Parts: sequence; structure tokens; C-alpha cells
Amino acid sequence: MTEPQKPLTFSQMVDRMIGENRQPRQDILSKAGLDKVQQAPQEIRIQRLFESCVFKSGLSCVVGGGLGAAFGIFTAGIDPNITGTQTPTVKLVWKEMKFRTVSYAKNFALIGAMFAGTECVIESYRGKTELFNGTASGAIVGGVIGFRAGLQAGLLGAAGFAAFSAAIDYYFRH
Repeated sequence: MTEPQKPLTFSQMVDRMIGENRQPRQDILSKAGLDKVQQAPQEIRIQRLFESCVFKSGLSCVVGGGLGAAFGIFTAGIDPNITGTQTPTVKLVWKEMKFRTVSYAKNFALIGAMFAGTECVIESYRGKTELFNGTASGAIVGGVIGFRAGLQAGLLGAAGFAAFSAAIDYYFRH
């Protein structure tokens, strides 16, 4: 049988904690809390896939394309590009609606993929989720898109897209 341990005096306890006879600390917190459940390898792979920049960019591309298609159908229904001399036929209206839907879908998909991919890369590099990530991503994407029309348009696009991204991020995070 083992002998019961005597209680420590205050000076013995201090000596064991910070004095010359200090002993290695045992991990007390992990025993007091709940044990962490091990994830299966499949769960880890799926989690890594969903957190990857490629997946986030692809998802934004698909969602942006769908949203752009909806806007294209809506705007084609409100403002058809048919001159006053032509009689709008079903075929002509359908052709215009299809063209505008595809155009809006491509633009929204491209912007969504570029923005999400850039923001994810910046966030991964910095290791932080902050307002700056979306603002910097907006500046980069706006600048690249605007630069097709010239340097001044690129700078204005960068400033405008960055301001819009910062405002949206600030609104949704606060």
C-alpha cells in the first residue's frame, strides 16, 4: 500500500513552483477541458478543399455568373435595345435577352472569381482576416479591370472598387 502524501506547506509549494526545486509543469488545462475529437482523414480533406483559394474563387465564379445572368434577364426585360423603326419580334427579343444575359453572367463571374481569389491569396499570405484584405483585393481587381481603358481609368477603378469593398466589408462585419 502507498502512504498518503502529506499536505505541502506554503513555503514548500512556493519552492516547487518558482524556487530552486521547481518541477516541470504538468498540462493541467487539457485535463480540465473536453478532449478534442479527432477528425477523420476525409473530413480533413474536405475542410482543406473548402478553405482553398481555388474553391473559393470557383464558387464565387459560379455564384457571380448566376447573379449576373439574373441581372441580365432583368435589365433586358426593362430596357430592350430595339430601335423605334423595328417591330419587336419574339425571336429578336429572345436574341437580345440571351446576349445580355450571357454578357452580364460572364462579367459578374469574372469579377467574382478575381475578387475572391485575390482576397484569399492576400488573407493566406498575411494570416489575418481583416478589413484591409478586402480593400486591397478591391484595389487590385478594380485597377486591373480599369487598366484596360487606360492608366487614369485603372487608378479610378482601383480607388472606386477599394472604397466599395471597404464599405461592404465594414457593413457586414460590424
